[in-house]
Amino acid sequence: MQTQVAPNLDNCLPESELSDEELLGSDAVPALVQDALIWCSLHGLLVGDKDGKNSGVTPGVGLVHAPVSLLPTPFPRPLFEQAVEVAPIFNELVDKVSQDSEFLFSTLERARKTDSFTAGLLDIYRATLDKGIKEDIRLGLHRSDYMLDKATGGLLQIELNTISSSFAALGTQVSRLHRHIVNRAGARSKLEPQNVPENASFEAMTDGIAEAWRQYGDDEAVVLFVVQPAERNMYDQLWMADRLWDAHGIRSVRRTLTEIEKDGALDGDRTLSISGQRVSVVYFRAGYTPTDYPSDTEWRARLLMEESSAVKCPSISYHLTGAKKIQQELARPGVLERFITNEKDAALLRRHFAGLWALEGEGSEEIIEKAIADPEGFVLKPQREGGGNNIYGSDVPAKLQELQGTDGLAAYILMQRIFPPVKKSYLLRGGEWSQQDTLSELGIFGTYLRNGEKVVINQPAGHLLRTKTASSNEGGVAAGYGVIDSPYLTSK
Repeated sequence: MQTQVAPNLDNCLPESELSDEELLGSDAVPALVQDALIWCSLHGLLVGDKDGKNSGVTPGVGLVHAPVSLLPTPFPRPLFEQAVEVAPIFNELVDKVSQDSEFLFSTLERARKTDSFTAGLLDIYRATLDKGIKEDIRLGLHRSDYMLDKATGGLLQIELNTISSSFAALGTQVSRLHRHIVNRAGARSKLEPQNVPENASFEAMTDGIAEAWRQYGDDEAVVLFVVQPAERNMYDQLWMADRLWDAHGIRSVRRTLTEIEKDGALDGDRTLSISGQRVSVVYFRAGYTPTDYPSDTEWRARLLMEESSAVKCPSISYHLTGAKKIQQELARPGVLERFITNEKDAALLRRHFAGLWALEGEGSEEIIEKAIADPEGFVLKPQREGGGNNIYGSDVPAKLQELQGTDGLAAYILMQRIFPPVKKSYLLRGGEWSQQDTLSELGIFGTYLRNGEKVVINQPAGHLLRTKTASSNEGGVAAGYGVIDSPYLTSK
């Protein structure tokens, strides 16, 4: 594992500005909280209220502001720029890995026996290959997530998301909220709005979908948003649907997997239609977790879409490329370099790799014993997206001992636990604010579009910062563990 040298991260904050309270003074907080809540309401920085009837079903019903931080969180500018720099290389890596079916099957096949979800995805992938279905147009809307590592002063990757990379729209709004709050706080805060970086993730991600629609070449076709039945985060998605129409004149429809199985059809040339409307792009904001497939109905819907000529974001092979097991395998010596042959680019990616280990095969017994003896230094990860799935601390030895000697080990990986700097922050949730010890995770979005051999788009696509209480092991905002934040770039 390669690491980078950076200044002590305890010193990455502006001089004398070590907490939100020190920045503002506690007497200024209530007025700024009120400003923030008003801004969220006026600018669509909203989610469905978990206690509101139909709040995740009917737009405009049961609204509450999205969980946010009051102020942006200081983040070293050099490391932020490094993460932006490697986004196009990660995009390229996903595309190249997705084209190597032998690598995907050989890496993931061992998990099939004990992980029915991964098995279902592999079965769909195999079915498309057996039918000779080719993806002429590939669209990836990715997000690579990182944490600052105090031990090395580096920025280490947590995971690379290839499906349902959320909060592009709400993250953009939080960046705008924070510039507004910094302006309102004035000179007393010593913060400068220009150090809250511009964030066009909402526009860049939506425009990627629009360009894929144009490449498909059917002016009457719609974009299909695949969504969960009760989606409290629908406004992050509706922002994108609204821009598709306002900026590009592209219509979109929203359907659950169950509805797609009922209303979807393929014609003779594999054109997908939903309720009689032709579909050019399928954008998945569901389908990434086993709970999205409660029956064979939902699996049939996924297969229907994968067998169609519509552009899938992501295709089944892109989805599989985001698996934790693939991430672990790419970190092994020489494996990444099979796909990224430029030595400089490969080195830039490896600079951000944390320690990753398989739980079967050569060397696995040694790392399992080490994790059992020192569980605080590791995270045990299954192949799952969203918050609430990882295993930490004293739960690690118990799970490893349960899995030892079984095929279940193949469904997990071990990852080095990263310990980022802790900061006191003001967090807003449900109209209430609290001061908490917090730590943050940076996400860098990337947009990739290829039509045949021509790469149409390969670029960074904005950013997202999520902040959670330091005592929480999980960080998912939608799952209730964190808040949406934005970086305040510091010189070191």
